[in-house]
Amino acid sequence: MEGAFMAGSALNALDNLVQAEPEWSGAWRHRLALKAASACIKLIGRSEDEAALRDAWLVRRSGDEPGPAGNVLAAWRQLAGRTLPPATGDLQAVAALLGVGWSDGFGDLIDVTRDEVRSGTLAPVIAARIAAAVVRDDPKAEILAWWLADCALSWRMGWRHAVPILSSQIHTPLLRSGSEGRRAQPGSDAFEHAAFIAAALGAAEACRLAADMAARAERLRAVVPKLRSKAAGDVVDRLIGDDAVSGTVTSKNLSRWASRRLFDRLVELGAVRELSGRTTFRIYGI
Repeated sequence: MEGAFMAGSALNALDNLVQAEPEWSGAWRHRLALKAASACIKLIGRSEDEAALRDAWLVRRSGDEPGPAGNVLAAWRQLAGRTLPPATGDLQAVAALLGVGWSDGFGDLIDVTRDEVRSGTLAPVIAARIAAAVVRDDPKAEILAWWLADCALSWRMGWRHAVPILSSQIHTPLLRSGSEGRRAQPGSDAFEHAAFIAAALGAAEACRLAADMAARAERLRAVVPKLRSKAAGDVVDRLIGDDAVSGTVTSKNLSRWASRRLFDRLVELGAVRELSGRTTFRIYGI
């Protein structure tokens, strides 16, 4: 099958990258999580894009809830930010974030995934099977099905942290099939083939993003000696560890005023980008 060959080649390239664990992999995984959340947000009838999701997550006061859109992003950030495998309690927390009611059948999914992983079945096949199991139990839980599909694929690949690549491809035209061009959904006859295509496309995109972020991270590290702020090292670590950082980040060594000056200097040096396009409540990332 052409799709299986394409997926195998792309996943092999991605596996080499993941196993190397570059220092900027945290920022990379969380940016992939943002892309996955942006694609999945439509499944619950919302329209927030990546910028709006970043805002929901970052432009809020400490202790404030991020809202429905921010919760969707939180679910994918949890996937990208924790080690595998998850526990049933983790899946319950994710279902709540995604607005999916908990079903007793969901409680077996982690064990089912573990058995599939041990079987040695191809990663996209396992992802498709686990996603189908979710929607068999609750047809309205497609958003959870995609989350668990990404989790299962990374688990099968033996990655320490999940790398979300399937969910970002939900709406790509290549996942449409049949005479009416309907989107392949978990549990449908066409979904296993769609999982191979999604894995191939998602892995290739993840590799391209990694190449870009590697260059940006190198540039950021190179300008550190030019920074006078005592807190510069901490801010740089945050930037290479996450998708984005609020321009108002503070610490015991960094006031709001000093933070603004530091980010302005980083932008001037071409080491970071301002991602919001605003003059206030700015957000920065590599």
